[in-house]
Amino acid sequence: MNEEMNFDVTVIGGGPAGLAAALEAHKEGGKVLLIEREERLGGILKQCIHDGFGLVRYEEKLTGPEYAQRFIDAFEAAGIESMLTTFVTDIVKNGGGFTIKAVCSSGVGIVNTGTIIFATGCRERTARQVFIHGTRPAGIFTAGTAQHLINIKGQLPTRRCVILGSGDIGLIMARRLTLEGAEVEGVYEIQPEPSGLARNVQQCLIDYDIPLHLSHTVTRVFGRDRVEAVEICEVDENKKPMPETARKVECDGLILSVGLIPENELTESVGVTVNKATGCPTCGENQMTDVPGVFACGNALRVFDLVDYVSASGEAAGRSAMEYLRRR
Repeated sequence: MNEEMNFDVTVIGGGPAGLAAALEAHKEGGKVLLIEREERLGGILKQCIHDGFGLVRYEEKLTGPEYAQRFIDAFEAAGIESMLTTFVTDIVKNGGGFTIKAVCSSGVGIVNTGTIIFATGCRERTARQVFIHGTRPAGIFTAGTAQHLINIKGQLPTRRCVILGSGDIGLIMARRLTLEGAEVEGVYEIQPEPSGLARNVQQCLIDYDIPLHLSHTVTRVFGRDRVEAVEICEVDENKKPMPETARKVECDGLILSVGLIPENELTESVGVTVNKATGCPTCGENQMTDVPGVFACGNALRVFDLVDYVSASGEAAGRSAMEYLRRR
């Protein structure tokens, strides 16, 4: 690569938010670049083979890959430039905008851009972030990792598992694991009500007779080389485990669906104020952060329930970026 390029808008992240932002900025007349660290566009939707996407936008049920492909097709038809398998290593504010250093297998590129839209998505909380005691054996997966192993790699990560957390990915994986022949002993949620969508509770748990235990949590993991069992406790009204309720459940896997964190380390490096509690950037109504010319959208802005709203926030960011350039 080893070249210098100039753009009006640079979108970082090629998932549903980034694709929508790039398309909208292009429609508004901008010269747009999209940078994506993976080798394919589509983000997390590539591994979400279940349906339920597009109900708001398209009024039909699509799988994740189908939903993403509609945006990818429009993106490619528009001729918008992209850099795949590319990592942003540095961003510096200059007099007229920003200078981005991007690295890929073919070298280093310098991108001068008037505005930046961060569409970097979110990541899952891990076992260490929810303070589960015990050793660190194999067999502990986030729900997204388990989904990737089954849907992309064709590997079954567990034969008998416990799922901690009732987030939507965890509920969907309870069904997916069951369909692939694994036994889901139960889904355990520390809150007194499920955190996932009601339709997923019905379609993924009730329809498959998978137990949901509210006001319960995992307090310990047993096993050195591989998970052998977990300890389950009920929790009181303050979410504190009650030791007298502890019971041991034998399993070879623990699947975690305990929340998502907006991925904004790169956003923060530009000087954007990020809320330490939520991981969300400080933004105004037009989705511009407290650094002029820097915008955020999708799950990097806040975690959305539906991908339709992720795409809508990307479009809003793309329009706002172009409006900012026109006013400047």
